[in-house]
Amino acid sequence: MADVEANGGNAALSTSQSSNPLSRKLNKILETRLDNDKEMLEALKSLSIFFTENSLRTRRNLRGDIERRSLSINEEFVTIFKKVKEELESINEDVQAMSNCCQDMTSRLKASKEQTQDLIVKTTKLQAEKFCLNFADFVVRLEIMEQMALLQETSYERLYRWAQNDCRTLTQESCDISPILSQAMDALQDRPVLYKYTLDEFGTARRSAVVRGFIDALTRGGPGGTPRPIEMHSHDPLRYVGDMLAWLHQATASEKEHLESLLKQKFESQPGHYLHGVCRFLTCVGYLQVRIEQVIIAEPGAVLLYKISNLLKFYHHTISAIVGTSASTLLTTIEEMHLLSKKIFFNSLTLHASKLMDKVEMPPADLGPSSALNQTLALLREVLVSHDSSVVPLDARQADFAQVLSCVLDPLLQMCTVSASNLGTADMATYMVNCLYVMKTTLALFEFTDKRLEMLQFQIEAHLDTLINEQASYVLTRAGLSQIYNCVQQHKPEQGPLSNVPNMDSVSLKAAMVQFDRYLSAPDNLQMPQLNFFLSATVKEQIIKQSTELVCRAYSEIYEAVMNPTNSYKEPTSILQRSPQQVQNLLS
Repeated sequence: MADVEANGGNAALSTSQSSNPLSRKLNKILETRLDNDKEMLEALKSLSIFFTENSLRTRRNLRGDIERRSLSINEEFVTIFKKVKEELESINEDVQAMSNCCQDMTSRLKASKEQTQDLIVKTTKLQAEKFCLNFADFVVRLEIMEQMALLQETSYERLYRWAQNDCRTLTQESCDISPILSQAMDALQDRPVLYKYTLDEFGTARRSAVVRGFIDALTRGGPGGTPRPIEMHSHDPLRYVGDMLAWLHQATASEKEHLESLLKQKFESQPGHYLHGVCRFLTCVGYLQVRIEQVIIAEPGAVLLYKISNLLKFYHHTISAIVGTSASTLLTTIEEMHLLSKKIFFNSLTLHASKLMDKVEMPPADLGPSSALNQTLALLREVLVSHDSSVVPLDARQADFAQVLSCVLDPLLQMCTVSASNLGTADMATYMVNCLYVMKTTLALFEFTDKRLEMLQFQIEAHLDTLINEQASYVLTRAGLSQIYNCVQQHKPEQGPLSNVPNMDSVSLKAAMVQFDRYLSAPDNLQMPQLNFFLSATVKEQIIKQSTELVCRAYSEIYEAVMNPTNSYKEPTSILQRSPQQVQNLLS
């Protein structure tokens, strides 16, 4: 009975639950299999992104949050789609523009085809109606051509004769070329043979004018005697050669201008073709080459020879810059004269250098430079001055400079060495320093001397080392420390105490220190006589300073030896009463 009542109660409960909507929803939720519902899983994943807090407030606002998020996503989609729409509209506009352009081009092609249709028809008709010359017409045509050719050749011949005659009249030093002659030369270029003959005629006329002008410049001078005839300056070799070359340089430039005026163009080769006749005339008769040779062979002196050599080199460079290398005869003659003058110049220097060794002078009593050295350096100075003022290109000047220095300095150094070979050590070093010093001061004023200056300075320093040692030895000997210093340097510990060495006892050292104190009170009294012969006060100061340092170093070694207990000196401070620093302060 009780079971029946219980079952009845359950049935009633089940009936009431099934009729309750909330119960039905809960049952439906509980019966749902989420593992197989992909859409629900995706929804829950999306919900987990923004639903992070499970509270009463968030659960009540969940629907509103979902709707707002949906609205935001839709607005974002609208914004992106708007951009896509705008791009599509832009593409549509471009496509429409291209379509319009194609339609326009199609219309224009159609119109052009319609317009040219008549022309094509007419052309086709004319091609169909073309004809050929008959034999009679062909013969007449040939006769006309022959007559025209004959008339053309006759015209060229007459033009050539006229131009040739007109060129023959251009024999004045300054010629005026008419525009008509220039036009005629331009027309004659179609006939190379006639063109060449006319140019030759022009060259002959101008060559005659240049030769005559040069002879007048040599013998008569300018209009009214100004400038004076070049021959009037034959006593001045440099001006004489320079005036002749300057005239030829001016003539070369003028003839180039005449030719360019004739041909109406820059013409680099022809001036040389005409001007080489000037040099040929002068070479045969002797107005250029022979005259310059006479000046060079007369040996006006090394300096003048060097200046003439540079002058010839300058004009060779200048004239070749105007006409190139076409004026071969003229340029060859100038180059030959340049090489000759250069050869005689170096021969003169070599001869001068050989004379230095023929009879070597003994050094003067004051150990200064000998007269031969001073004379040679004066000569070198003049050469270098003219070298610095030269207008020759830099690379050529630098090569000449090195050769000049080798030709002069090397024999000078050899002469000085031989001259000093019989002197004592200090005298030899003093003499060599003075000689090297004057060489260095001479070269220091000019360019391209760095290597030589370094070599001279190296030799000076080697001789200065000798003099520094000699001055230090001079002081130590006369100050009573030379023998003591030698004993200190030669003494070895196994030989026993230093005080047992002869002349190294306390009494001997005290006596030497008395003598050394006199030196300290007046150090200037102990200087080698050679120090008074130096040409440079700086050199003398350097020797005194560095030799004093050697004396202080020697005293320092003696002091350390005496103070060393192993040397068995009693009361060493009473023997050497001054420390090395005190001695250095007294001598500084």
